[in-house]
Amino acid sequence: MSKLVICEKPSVAQSIGKVLGASKRCDGYLEGGGYIVSWCVGHLVELAQPEAYGETYAKWRLEDLPILPEKWRYQVSPSTKKQFQILKGLMGREDVASIVEATDAGREGELIFRLVYHQCKCKKPFERLWISSMEDAAIREGFARLRPGTEYDALYEAALCRERADWIVGINATRLFSCKYGPTLNVGRVMTPTLAMVCGREAAISGFQSEPFYTVQLVPEGFAANGERMKEKTEAEKVAEECRRAGTATVVKSERKDRTEKPPALYDLTSLQRDANRQLGYTAQQTLDYTQSLYEKKLVTYPRTDSRYLTEDMAGMLPGLVEMVQKKRDISPDAPVPVNAAQVINGKKVSDHHAIIPTKTLESADLAALPSGELAVLDLIALRLVCAVGDPCRYSETTVTLECAGHQFKSKGKTVADPGWRAYVSAADGEKDGDDAPPIPALSENAELPLARVELKEGKTTPPKRFTEDTLLQSMETAGAEEMPEDVERKGIGTPATRAAIIEKLVQKGFVERKGDKKAKALVPTDKGRALAAVVPEQIQSPSMTAEWEEKLLGIEKGGYAPDDFMREIAGMVTDLVKNYETVKGVEIKMPGNSKVIGSCPHCGADVAERDKGWFCTHRVPTKSSDFVGEGGATERSGCSPQGGRSGVEFVTTQCRFVLWKDNAYFKKIGKHLTAGMAEKLVKEGRIKLKDCKSQRTGKTYNADVLLTTEEDGRAKFQMEFDNSGKKSGGKKN
Repeated sequence: MSKLVICEKPSVAQSIGKVLGASKRCDGYLEGGGYIVSWCVGHLVELAQPEAYGETYAKWRLEDLPILPEKWRYQVSPSTKKQFQILKGLMGREDVASIVEATDAGREGELIFRLVYHQCKCKKPFERLWISSMEDAAIREGFARLRPGTEYDALYEAALCRERADWIVGINATRLFSCKYGPTLNVGRVMTPTLAMVCGREAAISGFQSEPFYTVQLVPEGFAANGERMKEKTEAEKVAEECRRAGTATVVKSERKDRTEKPPALYDLTSLQRDANRQLGYTAQQTLDYTQSLYEKKLVTYPRTDSRYLTEDMAGMLPGLVEMVQKKRDISPDAPVPVNAAQVINGKKVSDHHAIIPTKTLESADLAALPSGELAVLDLIALRLVCAVGDPCRYSETTVTLECAGHQFKSKGKTVADPGWRAYVSAADGEKDGDDAPPIPALSENAELPLARVELKEGKTTPPKRFTEDTLLQSMETAGAEEMPEDVERKGIGTPATRAAIIEKLVQKGFVERKGDKKAKALVPTDKGRALAAVVPEQIQSPSMTAEWEEKLLGIEKGGYAPDDFMREIAGMVTDLVKNYETVKGVEIKMPGNSKVIGSCPHCGADVAERDKGWFCTHRVPTKSSDFVGEGGATERSGCSPQGGRSGVEFVTTQCRFVLWKDNAYFKKIGKHLTAGMAEKLVKEGRIKLKDCKSQRTGKTYNADVLLTTEEDGRAKFQMEFDNSGKKSGGKKN
């Protein structure tokens, strides 16, 4: 008899299959050693579209809302139907006695497996593999302590509630606002509150009125001291002149305090994404993708974690791991780190997975073969481990108060006695304080100090800064915290695993754009985004309400909150929204009629223009509901009138079917995201050169050219030409 192991991705299946001895390659699975190892390739089973609940829902009409399924229906994703059938066949094999659920150890991984298991109507017992590392030893240990699948029923219930709540809010709110205002307006349970935060920050910036202020600065020998801010320049000039005439200042107070700065905590996903955005300019999604790849290569532990600590049983391995990481990544290799394990050990603060750290596999890995992005993220994780167990930074802080001509002036200075963990951090890492003050010479009280000069400084109050992904992630993580009890386990909106995707959706849907020439680009709402925020009521865009929902989902995971109560709350909110929402007058939401043209259609020669979902030949724009899917599965249309019929914006459909989808399956399979620049080059030149493509089968990276041609009906077709040979892969349809 055999055990069937179901993983989430082929690369993970290969790693597990190697450990289990399942080395025989078959169509869609590996076999050997008493095991069959297969994979899901993401979400094989997904919630059905509204029309599956009745033909009337194929059209977008206000009178059909709200759509609240009594019995939920699921469908097999057309693009992964073959792999689903393989899994169904494997589950039905007579020699398969039981199943091991080896999808990612988290909420979404649980959902992916369970939906396939139930869709196949499988009744065989299954056990759960729960690991935080893809190292061989961790896999062996995980299989030695498999847990009954029923222990994770509550996690599955939470995942179901999250998926169905997103569907209910996404479908109903998207149709409601699209029918009310014309163009497609995607609304999401988490996406819309995040947009509201970005729009709120932009409104604060736009409404800010800068005001001048003035300060007087005294400069004795070796340091400077500043007076209080003054609104009137004449007042500041008077103070400056009085001080110049005095010529000296008296030391009223000189106080020195010894202080320590604790090392930073280890990384969870959000803190890693924030640092990678600020220091490297990576988006949250890029950082997640790089870290996930490092995890699959066994170089770091599980990335989708919200913990910044390790468990007590890991304390013994820390000294050896830290020493290895120090030498491997050349982090002050000649000065061994004093490993203060207690600083990073706290099992009570570890939920599903511990903090992200490098693994022992790093020691023997050929890091020269890593893509530059993965190596940069790996170095952040390595440096953070070394810093986190280091000694505190010890310094003395001196505060001096001077008096001159009856006015007081203050200065602060800092002298580092022992840099501790900061010795491992260079200025390039962006970890040093930007406000470090130079040391102040030793001063005695009542001493008279000659003034080298007296200066009048002019400044202006500045508006709040625009969000970057670093600061937006922070705001998402803490949203609603002031309105929630202090002892709640998870505050904020979204989870570490979903926040990156939410930001990407806002950009892809055209509600937010990235601007600026700095590494960490600013996130700025578009006209469409501001208009949506203006018409969506508080109950949908409230970060505190969404944070409360996230806390309740966690309560469902822990078995402390009833799933039915959560779903009733979501359904009640959506029903109230549909029944009581009143159209906001005077808000104009423009259709993307002036979309950017990126070139001529390679099939028919017409313009290819950008839309929400991709770059379309202007002689063909989709009208099928399956062509557009929004957050939570919300089907998108060109727009509806308030009466429920189609608006004046009609899409014309001709024979040309050329389109480059932004969420492009071909490019996703090779580990890439189709950007506007790539699409334009493909259309204009018929080919693009790509570096660090990733093989789904082997996990290895390679460089190649992607060539664009078309089918007879205009559909895009891709071929791959490799750098090291003239071979081309088989053509793939878009």
